[in-house]
Amino acid sequence: MVKKIFKKILSTLIVIVVLLSIGGGGLIIWKYHFNRTIGQLLEENKELKEAITNLKMERQIGYAKVISQVEAGGKIITKLKFVETDRKDMLKRVLEKDYEIEGNVIHFDALIVKFDEQLVMDGKEKALYLWRRVYSDKMRPDDGFPIETVGEEPKRYDDMCSKLNLRDKKLFWKEIWKLADDKERLAEYGISAIYGNAVYRKVQPGLVYVFKVSNTGSLYPEVIPDL
Repeated sequence: MVKKIFKKILSTLIVIVVLLSIGGGGLIIWKYHFNRTIGQLLEENKELKEAITNLKMERQIGYAKVISQVEAGGKIITKLKFVETDRKDMLKRVLEKDYEIEGNVIHFDALIVKFDEQLVMDGKEKALYLWRRVYSDKMRPDDGFPIETVGEEPKRYDDMCSKLNLRDKKLFWKEIWKLADDKERLAEYGISAIYGNAVYRKVQPGLVYVFKVSNTGSLYPEVIPDL
């Protein structure tokens, strides 16, 4: 009788130890997946490094044109169409939005994210161009109208992280967009940000403002007639 009781207690203890071991391992796995940092992602994920390395130099990242411009009550009201173009096909539209803005001096705010040559596999600096907002000289930048949704994967780069799982993809873009508030937050990983909100023009109907990327990676508008 005593032996049976002893065996039963021993069996129970073994089961408890096994469950605790499994539970502990599960906790470690849970912490790894849910407390994963951008640093771990950049260091461990080969697919992400390849995606960054495969970024090509961009020549055009969008354009804008005035739909209408009227003066009412002493104010100039500009109706503006903004278009983001595909990275591989400049004639293809990936995002299109219309805005009604007071004023005719329009600012186009882009977050330019640079990846240091030490981070990418081919040793060449790469960059992302993320459109943030549009506003006029009659507005505060913080009151500007959004273009892309901050924190989400931009439509122009929806193929870049196609090999990442959903959690890693969300982590990457969430951290990248945070550079808008702290451009040096990822500097230790070879990632920094500069701002394109100096890109502004006095706009008028009949012209198209094509946003180009210079050889140095900065933005500038090229003005052409609207045919």
